[in-house]
Parts: sequence; C-alpha cells; structure tokens
Amino acid sequence: MQSSNHRLRDMEQHHPLLSAGADVETGSLAAGVMVGGPHVGHTAGNRTLWFIQDSCGMVCATMTWFLVLYAEFVVNFVMLLPAKNFWYSLLNGAAFNSLAVLALASHLRTMLTDPVRMLITVRVGKTKVTESQRGAVPKGNATKEYMESLQLKPGEVIYKCPKCCSIKPERAHHCSICKRCIRKMDHHCPWVNNCVGEKNQRFFVLFTMYISLISAHALGLSGMHFFTCIKHQWNECSEFSPGVSVLLLIFLCLEAILFLTFTAVMFGTQIHSICNDETEIERLKNEKPTWERRVRWDGMKAVFGGPPSLLWCNPFTGLRLRRLLLLTHGRRGGSEFSV
Repeated sequence: MQSSNHRLRDMEQHHPLLSAGADVETGSLAAGVMVGGPHVGHTAGNRTLWFIQDSCGMVCATMTWFLVLYAEFVVNFVMLLPAKNFWYSLLNGAAFNSLAVLALASHLRTMLTDPVRMLITVRVGKTKVTESQRGAVPKGNATKEYMESLQLKPGEVIYKCPKCCSIKPERAHHCSICKRCIRKMDHHCPWVNNCVGEKNQRFFVLFTMYISLISAHALGLSGMHFFTCIKHQWNECSEFSPGVSVLLLIFLCLEAILFLTFTAVMFGTQIHSICNDETEIERLKNEKPTWERRVRWDGMKAVFGGPPSLLWCNPFTGLRLRRLLLLTHGRRGGSEFSV
C-alpha cells in the first residue's frame, strides 16, 4: 500500500514503528481502550478483561487448576488432617494453602491480563502525534486513512505485519494463536492460555515461583508421610485405605517432580530474560538490540514496578474489586464479550 505521503512495507519480523527519521516513545497507560479481536474478552467502558478463546490453551489452563486442586486435596485430606500433631498440621496447612492460593491467583492474572499496554508517541519534526493502545496491536489498523492521520513526511517508512495487517511497533512479534502482534512477546504459554508479554510477565514469574514452591513443599510432606506411615501402622496415618493412600501419594509425587522441574527452569529463564532485557524470541532470533537496555535491577524494577518490596510477590497488586465486579456482569456479543 503506497501513497504520496509515505510508504508501507510488509515485514515478517520485528522492526521499528518508523524509520530513523522519527522518534518513537513507549510508556504505560493507566487505562486503555478495547482493541482486541476474536480472542479478546470483556470490556466495561475503557476497562478490559483479556481472554484467549483457544481450545488447547483452555484445556491446558483447566488441567493446571485441576492438578493444583488435586494436590490440595491430597495434602489436606490424606496427610495433614489425619495427623496427630496439631501444630504440624496447622502450620503446614496454612503455608501450603496460602502458596496454592497465590499460585492460582498468579495464574488467573497471567491468563486474564492484557500482555501489552503502551502509549506510542510519534514525533516528526515539530509535529507530535500520539496513538494510545491497550493490549495487542489493533488488527488491520494499517489503513490509508490511519496512516495519513500520522502526518508522516514523504519517503518515511512504516512497517506493518502482513499477517494481521497492523502497524508494527518496536519489539513486537506476531502470535499465531492470539492472531495479533504482541510487544515484548516472550512466548505463548498454553498452560496460562496467553502470551507472556510486557504487562503480564510479572504474574507469570510469580506463577512459576509459587508452583515450584508448593511442588517442593508437597514432595517434602509426602516423604515425611511415607516415613511416618512405615514407622507406624498405615491404618493410623490416613482415613483412606493403605492402597488408595499409596496411589494418591505416588501420583502427587510424580506431579510435584514434573511441576517443580518445569517451573523452576522456567522461573530461572524468565529472571535471566528480565535482567538482560531480552525476550526469549529475541534471544532465539539473535536480534541486535535497537533499544536502550534496562539490565539487572533496572529490568526487575521495570517488570515488577518500583523498588524491591513484598509487593513484588503479591499477585493481587493493582486488582480493584469494583473493576472486577463490573467485568463479571456482562453480556456476550459476537466474537467478543462486552458489558
């Protein structure tokens, strides 16, 4: 698509929004507008709730919840409640259930949070044009009318994604599942049914951390339970029969080992990516950084927000009850959910 004012180029990979003659700035927005597509969910005024309607992702997310709730059942009803030591049951129960709630909350925030929220400001000479975007880049916004509104100089180049026909901001990559370009896209994770991007990476890191913690805790409790039951009578260790108890504990141990291995490795790679200000896609494609890198603590502060504090570990940060109530009372319309 060409006009007398500018040229539009199709690019498969990551490129700047404009050529070197223009300046592009990005920053966070307090609230955005609904810009999603066939996979995006609820909106209340200018407040949105992101949700990907992908069958594989929804199955994987459901399985994640089922496995965590299964671990809750085995830990509480097979190991802790039948235990004779009250303080042992109370302390371990409080710790395990608290970590499980934090893990599930982090999973929800990762799944339902728009992976990108940004403000794009384009400066061309003395002209300043601001384009506000919330979430994935709007699909099909690379139109003649839209580009003419940017008031670009003749010969300046805008890059677009040929897959979703949208103007491609800096560090954006196209997700074939979300059907959108996602800025600072690390990867698409089916277990959270969402892309891990600029604004939900924090919750994904918390999710992997809490899952690894409850997995390690479950393994420790299982080993202690096996030792206690072998030392005493199995009938006194649980209200379930010895055969059922053993099967439940073996499955829990296998689940905990797999989850611990996967989430611990994922947690480490995410922290490494944050500290180097480089997404997994950028690392695999060996892309040369054209942006000013925020490394180590600067990168951590940018993702988690503010200086180090206990709020970094809180998945409920920024969640407002009033907003949640508005989003949960909606009507369904077409391929999107609206209120």
